[in-house]
Amino acid sequence: MKRNILLLGATTFINDVSSKIILPILPLFIAEIGGGGLAVGLISGLGESIASILKMLAGYFSDRIGRRKPFIIAGYFLASSGKFLFAFANLWPHVLVLRVIERFGNGLRTAPVDAVLAASSPKEKRGRGFGFHRAMDSGGAVAGALVAFVLFWYLGFAFSKIFLVAGIIGFFSLPPLFALKEKPADKKPENLKLGFRYLSPSLRFFIIIATVFALGNFSYMFFVLKSQAYFTGKLAVAAPIILYALYNLSYSLLAVPAGALSDKIGRRKVLMVGYALFGFVCLGFIFSQSLFAFILFFILFGLNYAFVNATERAFVSDLSDQALRGTALGTFHMWVSFAALPAGLIAGFLWDLNSSYPFFYGAGTALATVALFFLLVKNGKMTADGPSYN
Repeated sequence: MKRNILLLGATTFINDVSSKIILPILPLFIAEIGGGGLAVGLISGLGESIASILKMLAGYFSDRIGRRKPFIIAGYFLASSGKFLFAFANLWPHVLVLRVIERFGNGLRTAPVDAVLAASSPKEKRGRGFGFHRAMDSGGAVAGALVAFVLFWYLGFAFSKIFLVAGIIGFFSLPPLFALKEKPADKKPENLKLGFRYLSPSLRFFIIIATVFALGNFSYMFFVLKSQAYFTGKLAVAAPIILYALYNLSYSLLAVPAGALSDKIGRRKVLMVGYALFGFVCLGFIFSQSLFAFILFFILFGLNYAFVNATERAFVSDLSDQALRGTALGTFHMWVSFAALPAGLIAGFLWDLNSSYPFFYGAGTALATVALFFLLVKNGKMTADGPSYN
């Protein structure tokens, strides 16, 4: 089913061109229209948390009806609609509402997309399959950030016009989805139950680990704002856009190798390195005061994301039965997304006190995550890499 992986890769590439035209300038736009650190934290976290219940429900109902495609199409359409309307926002509460709409679309599609990817990849190559999809996602992010730079730096577009271009591009992500082919389920799950306690013990422990990490894995917006303080004039907008593109380029180039590495040496090892690397990056941002330092740590930020993002999804897929995979992935995404709101609010509150404080918090949470993961594995609470379900 390589066809499905390629089609979903094309869709996520186009969608992320659209999204990442918006995202590198979004925290700058929020600041321009009067939003402070708490506004940035609320906008970055509330949409994820409200939409999180959709991630579990979409996964659950896609398991029940045995179809993923309707949820995927509806999710991308809703997200594209929300992004298009960013062009008409002029107060930060408007941005908050539209960000919630956009994340609702993400909530509808996330677990079904991951379930299709898992079904389209044999277990021994699943890390590479997820890595390819994440690489296309991040490749679109690089292109989107560069388009944003051209629109701002060379064409002199205002933020609202840049958002309008991004919104129009978003709708072009839909056509590849209509060619998606779903493999009929061998059997529909019987007595499918929705709830954390119905997952396997190993999967429950891992979701707890991922949620602890998510509590400190605050939005990229704070990394962008931190770098902006060291530039002036037009560079105060242009430099963070380029650094954001560099972060995504790093992730795009390294996502497939990171996925292949997790196939070879195991998901747990790759994840622990990824969690630890996030802590190191946070410490780096505290002390960075030069362009070279920001370049280095944005590259490492991309490496961290390559190690963690796709590998978490592949690991959840490993730890779940094929017939229940949508529910398992949806539950994972729901818990992690719930953590996004407190993560954003804590980071925003700390930012308003001192711009370095959120990064101390992120580094401490990453260290706690690695310690918890190590202890659970050492005490036999998690299997090596999960059951060998197809």
